[in-house]
Amino acid sequence: MTVTGAQVAAFLGQSDDVQLVALADQAAQVVTAMARAYVRDEGFTGTEPNDQIAAVITTAAARLAVHPEQLATDVGSVSVRGGFTGWTLAELFVLNRYRKRAI
Repeated sequence: MTVTGAQVAAFLGQSDDVQLVALADQAAQVVTAMARAYVRDEGFTGTEPNDQIAAVITTAAARLAVHPEQLATDVGSVSVRGGFTGWTLAELFVLNRYRKRAI
């Protein structure tokens, strides 16, 4: 199933935020391309990821969508240091099941 911005926004509990849906759609496309490259097309049927890889795409796209600048920032007393800096350990557990390894 192709991961959409609407699905990512719903995952974040903000499906009514049109601006976030649009941003999440772009994030989902980028993360899908990265996931597909990481697993070298394994786990994809055509351009469609299987449910496990779609879950990885959803969680990673959510991190990218909520902090698209990807720069450390301070807003008042709040520091934002996170965002998408790569796959999480849980995401790697899933992706590595499908990744083709060099011989």
